[in-house]
Amino acid sequence: MVTFLITSLVIIGFLVVAIYFWQKPASDRETPLLPLPPNPRGLFSDNVVEDKGSEHEAVTLLLRQHVELRRRAMDGDKTILQEASEIRDPDLYEELLDVLVVAADSEPKLLALISHVTSHSFPVSRKLAERCIHSWRSTPERNSTAKMLHLAALSDDAEIYNQAVEEAVRAWRQRRLAGMSGLELRAVLEGEFWLLSTGTRNSGAGFLLKRTLANARRKLDADRSA
Repeated sequence: MVTFLITSLVIIGFLVVAIYFWQKPASDRETPLLPLPPNPRGLFSDNVVEDKGSEHEAVTLLLRQHVELRRRAMDGDKTILQEASEIRDPDLYEELLDVLVVAADSEPKLLALISHVTSHSFPVSRKLAERCIHSWRSTPERNSTAKMLHLAALSDDAEIYNQAVEEAVRAWRQRRLAGMSGLELRAVLEGEFWLLSTGTRNSGAGFLLKRTLANARRKLDADRSA
């Protein structure tokens, strides 16, 4: 009996030691957490810096180009309109054209600018159309009236064309449009109207313009039949 107990204790002790040594290597094999690098950076961080640098350089070059275009516009260089149209920035184009309008400080310069814009089918700004109407008032004859109405229509501005129509009809009724009949003026007024875009014709200002044209037709017909 005593021998059996001693043998059992020895076996149990042996099992305990075996279990201890069996578990210890398993715990030693656990992978410790790796420390973070001293300066962690996101994926493609170098590329982000390079992209930002390239973007900044592109913006800087674009700003320099715009400044140069404005300087040339102040000098009356009409060739900038082609460059501005190729940039496809309507706001920049209109700004440069308006600078050219201011730079055209004489009638010959203004006529040259108008000819350049229309011959190249460039957009017409509101300021250029207004300047043309102002210039027309001093010489309201047949050819200048047709050109003034055409340029006003090209501005695609219902308010500007409305003003041009009213002034042309007023001049005709005052007998200041030498060589232009009421029938011819009416044909020009209605023909140039269709140069306006659909959106402009259907706008609120376009509705007022249509009413002005209807009144103009009545006045021209009444004066012709009188």
